[in-house]
Amino acid sequence: MSARICFGILLLCHLSNISVAEELNSVSDAGKTEPTVVDVWIGTSSAKPSKGIYHCTLNTQTGKLTEPELAAEISGPGFLAMHPSGEHLYAVGAVEGKPSVAAYAIEKQQGSAALKFVNSIEIGDGGAAHVAVDPTGKTILTAQYSGGSVGVFALNEDGSLRARTQLAKHEGGSRAVPGRQDKPHAHWAGFSPDHRFAFVPDLGLDQVVIYEVDVAASKIEPHGSGKVPPGGGPRHMKFHTSGEWVYVLNELDLSVTVFDYDAKAGTMTPKQTIPTVPKEELSKEQAKSSSEIRVHPSGRFVYSANRGHDTITAFRVNQENGQLSVIEREFVRGATPRNFNIDPSGQWLLAAGQDSHTLASFKVDQETGELTYNRSNVTAPSAICVLFTHE
Repeated sequence: MSARICFGILLLCHLSNISVAEELNSVSDAGKTEPTVVDVWIGTSSAKPSKGIYHCTLNTQTGKLTEPELAAEISGPGFLAMHPSGEHLYAVGAVEGKPSVAAYAIEKQQGSAALKFVNSIEIGDGGAAHVAVDPTGKTILTAQYSGGSVGVFALNEDGSLRARTQLAKHEGGSRAVPGRQDKPHAHWAGFSPDHRFAFVPDLGLDQVVIYEVDVAASKIEPHGSGKVPPGGGPRHMKFHTSGEWVYVLNELDLSVTVFDYDAKAGTMTPKQTIPTVPKEELSKEQAKSSSEIRVHPSGRFVYSANRGHDTITAFRVNQENGQLSVIEREFVRGATPRNFNIDPSGQWLLAAGQDSHTLASFKVDQETGELTYNRSNVTAPSAICVLFTHE
C-alpha cells in the first residue's frame, strides 16, 4: 500500500471518526488476490506429548489452521513473547534443567517457519509463569509465580539476551483464600503503551503491582498498585486500545475488574467487577478458574477464558466509560482453555485446550462480538500459550 493511500485513509478516519484499523483492513481485503496466512506460535507445558514450541499458520480468509509442527525443542516453554521487530521469539522454560529465558531467531522457510536457538539466561528464582518484551525491544520482564518475583533482563540490539539486571521480590499475601494467597504469586508482566510503567498482577496479594521503568537501563522501581476485591486473585491484564482503561482477570473468583488508567500518573482506579460465569453455573465444576483475557483490536469487545467451565466469555465494552456487559459464553471445543488469542485482523479467535491438546478456531462477528466455531481444530500438544508474530 502506498504512502499516499495510507495518508488518505488516516485523514478520512480522522474526519469521520472511523477506526483506522477497520479502514486499513477493508482496503487490504479489497485488494487481496491470495489468502492471507499468518504465523501462530504455540507454547506448551512440560507434560507429554509436548516436546517444545510448535508452529502452525492461520488463513485469515477461511480461519483454517495447519497442523502444528515442532519448531524448537525445550522443556515446558509455557509462555512466549515476540520482539517488536518480529525477528526474535522468547520463551520461559527449562534449559539444561534450569528455569531460564531463552531467545530464538525466527527463520522463514518455504511454507513454514523455524526457530534457531540464540542464547539463554537462568532466571534464578524458579520457573516463570509469564514473559514480556517492552515496546522498544530493550527489556524483558518475567513473572515468577512460586518465587513471587519479577525478573528484569537486558536485550542486545541483535535481539540476544545480555544479562539479568534485577530481581524484584514481592512481599506479603492477602490471605483471603487460604492456601492460595498466603504469599506472593506474580502471574503476569507487561508494559503501559508508552512503556513508562510495568504492571504485575500478583494472585497472592490481590493487587496489580506497578513499577516505574527505565527500559534503556533495564531497571524497575516500585510505583504503586491497583487493588482487586479480596479473594479475586489477579492473574492477567490488558489495556484497552484507547489506553484509558485496564481489564484485570481474577483467576480465583472468575471475574474481571475494570480500572480507569491515568497515563500521566501511572495509576489505576477500580470502577467495576463483573463475573465471567454465573456462580450457579460453576456449582458442579470440580475445578474452576479464569486463565486469559484479551481486548479485540477494535476496542469494542473483551474476551476471557474459563477453565473447568471450558468456555470463552465475550463482553461488550461501553465506549463512554469502558465498563463491560456479557454478550455470550462459547464452548471452546476442547478441555482446559489456559490460553487463547485474537489474530491481527480481529476476525479469528484461537482457543488452546491444554488437556485436550487442541487449538480451535472461531469466527468473530465484527458487529456483535459473538463467536462461531468454524470446525478447524488441530492437534497442539499441551498447548498453554498462543502467540502471533505481530505481538
